Amino acid sequence: MGNEPKVFRAGRLRHTFDALVERLAKYGCVTSDVWVLTTRGRTSGLLRSTPINLLENEQGRFLVAPYGEVGWVRNIRKDGFATLRQGGWLELVSVVEVGPDRAAPVLKEYLQHPRVAVVGPYFQAAPDSPVEWFRDEAHRHPVFEIVRSTTVRI
Repeated sequence: MGNEPKVFRAGRLRHTFDALVERLAKYGCVTSDVWVLTTRGRTSGLLRSTPINLLENEQGRFLVAPYGEVGWVRNIRKDGFATLRQGGWLELVSVVEVGPDRAAPVLKEYLQHPRVAVVGPYFQAAPDSPVEWFRDEAHRHPVFEIVRSTTVRI
């Protein structure tokens, strides 16, 4: 496999960028795969939002954690549900975390998408690596499949 992956640390610039993308997504001024994910804080109970790239393919719809076990991952593991917002649409989703065999092709496809190329340094596998290498990445990059959803216009 490749080099050691970077460890994600959100600095001031990243927080500012995320806030901008979050605001644009709320008004629908983003590409169709960018959504605002809102989870309930596992200890505080407060709502926490972050922009996320939703991966949708013939196997299903997936939330991928390219930066590892960040706050939204821990929150969604506790509740098993969240909301996704884009423009005037709000979707309540139930999710399940998938295992390495199911996650591997999702992670590979996610890493091949040009808009998420910025996450490459956080993976050991390269976009053109064999899918088996992505099985080894699955424990570092959790993948959640959306198993049920309800969409409303707001």
